[in-house]
Amino acid sequence: MKGVILHGGAGTRLRPLTHTGPKQLIPIANKPMSLYAVEALREAGITEIAIILGSLFPEKVQEYYGDGGKFGVKLTYVHQGEPKGIAHAVRIAEHFVGDDPFVVFLGDNILKSGIREMVDEFENSRAAAEIVLCHVPNAERFGVADLKNGKIVRLVEKPNAPPTDLAMVGVYFFRKQIFEAIRRLKPSWRNELEIPDAVQMLIDDGLEVPYRVVKGWWKDTGKPEDILEANQLVLSDLASYNKGTFEQDVKATGVVCVDEGTVVLSGTTLRGPLIIGRNCRIGPGCYIGPYTSVGDNTVVRGADVENTIIMGDCKIKSEKRIVDSIIGRNTRITDSENSKPRGSCFIIGENSSIRL
Repeated sequence: MKGVILHGGAGTRLRPLTHTGPKQLIPIANKPMSLYAVEALREAGITEIAIILGSLFPEKVQEYYGDGGKFGVKLTYVHQGEPKGIAHAVRIAEHFVGDDPFVVFLGDNILKSGIREMVDEFENSRAAAEIVLCHVPNAERFGVADLKNGKIVRLVEKPNAPPTDLAMVGVYFFRKQIFEAIRRLKPSWRNELEIPDAVQMLIDDGLEVPYRVVKGWWKDTGKPEDILEANQLVLSDLASYNKGTFEQDVKATGVVCVDEGTVVLSGTTLRGPLIIGRNCRIGPGCYIGPYTSVGDNTVVRGADVENTIIMGDCKIKSEKRIVDSIIGRNTRITDSENSKPRGSCFIIGENSSIRL
């Protein structure tokens, strides 16, 4: 079985973060979100993977992943260019897939429980496709499956009155019949080839298309608040470790993860769950609060930081409180005189400089 990870899309809802890189490389708990897809495939025994590249900095994706060897997989890159829909991205992977069954994993989706059981089930079935679903409270935001007698009868995209609360997760299992269905598609009102329409063709043709409901949580990370929530969920599952150095009078409570080369200076309070990357310098006098990820090579001095992602190579020298923020790589934040806000909230792109 082979894997296909979709790494395209414009990421307009995540600007300015996506002005300098694809959204799938934004870190969740100090790992690019698409790396969770790579790991889920690898842990399910799938090591031959194609990454479908979009037009947004594809070279950064290739630079990070290389040939996949350091992640235990073998990667092939396929260039989609401008986004023409998920079904189009699947179609251009046909040469890579051949006659093998395969799983498509959207690179901005994270599943807590992985896909091992789903892979085993699909490989041992005769199904033309298998759809992954998740119970959600806001089904009108997603593609939704309409069921009858335990079978999918209809897939509805963002319905005003959802027939069920079962949203389509960004993970799909296919056999080669999907390519013929995609070739029969016409572009939607968005001028894209829609994967729910292709799956609907398989259903209408009488082919077997079962579904699985995910165990645990699933997160689609299309908006800043989704990324922060995904960060919270992943951090909540970590176990504490300390590979760095703590000076005297450092207080650490909860699940705290500190990587090699990092120094936490006196008078600093760390409250988990949180993760701090390599070669950071934290303190003195900082409070790094729960649900915070601090990327490699970052300096934080004096600030209180909570529910925030700091991507790395940043310098934050401030007496202010920073909350609910995503701070791009190589950002500088310092205090201005006579400025005393209660708290600051940022969505900051790379290479920024801010005085508070």
